[in-house]
Amino acid sequence: MTSPWPRARLHVVTGKGGTGKSTVAAALALALASHGKQVLLCEVEGRQGIARMFDVDPLPYAETRIATGLRDERGPGSVHALNIDPEAALLEYLAMYYRLGRAGKALEKFGVVEFATTIAPGVRDVLLTGKVYEAVHRNARNRGATEYDAVVLDAPPTGRISQFLGVSDEVAGLAKVGPVKKQADQMMSLFRSPRTAVHLVTVLEEMPVQETADGIAELRRHGLPVGGVVVNQVRPHDVSDDDLALALAGRLDKEALGRELEHAGVRPTKVLLDGLASEARDHAERRALEDAQREVVADLDVPVAELGRLPGGVDLGALYELAADLRGQGFA
Repeated sequence: MTSPWPRARLHVVTGKGGTGKSTVAAALALALASHGKQVLLCEVEGRQGIARMFDVDPLPYAETRIATGLRDERGPGSVHALNIDPEAALLEYLAMYYRLGRAGKALEKFGVVEFATTIAPGVRDVLLTGKVYEAVHRNARNRGATEYDAVVLDAPPTGRISQFLGVSDEVAGLAKVGPVKKQADQMMSLFRSPRTAVHLVTVLEEMPVQETADGIAELRRHGLPVGGVVVNQVRPHDVSDDDLALALAGRLDKEALGRELEHAGVRPTKVLLDGLASEARDHAERRALEDAQREVVADLDVPVAELGRLPGGVDLGALYELAADLRGQGFA
């Protein structure tokens, strides 16, 4: 299946807190790292979520190979990871663009880095996104560094994503001309181009779906390219529509249910049957609410993928399963 974003090299993953955006970002990186491709998975919130999901040591400020991508007829690629620290990013920026090697280290000792990232508005986000931009646009300034076919960014939540990617607005109050302004303009050229796709993660609940719709509208207002929506933690469809309707109406055939329990070797008491009927009704109500929110997501007019719940939690094996689902639905 052909990707809806054939030119995208930067995949930004955002979503309301609790929807599993970090899990989806990790799975997307694994999915993209097929056909022998090299993928960089970045995080910017300092939580070391990538290390926990991939069961590796806490990530330094250095690109570290952490996994092999999905296998196919052309072989797997590799996933590298990077935990982007704003202070380290500033020192690297000074070394690359101003050749302040030792001087940059001296600035760190005097606390200038902390000042720049906490007092000057917007500097922190500019530094974080600047490192992502450099990873996408490797050039002669960074000799010997890995050139990536794709970069996946586990970005801040939906409510902050437009500000986070709007580096031109953040820099406007700091620099009108010069290398900082020039780099910000180059970054915005990437973020607003078909080389970027901003994907939003949601679950089938009213508030996350509404925040996703608002996030898409906000991204479009700022000229940022919307990718797709990943509906995460979807309940399994293992009950027929007819049985769901009966459960919702409170008309499940308890005698038939009791016979099935007996066939399975379980004694069907009244308390057990009443409890199962109540659980079935709750499940049917939840499914009805999900179906209503699924219609809202469908009306957003963007590509949609659905990922099932992970009853055993998130581990590397589960990430590969989710990656295969994303690729099968055309997201990689």
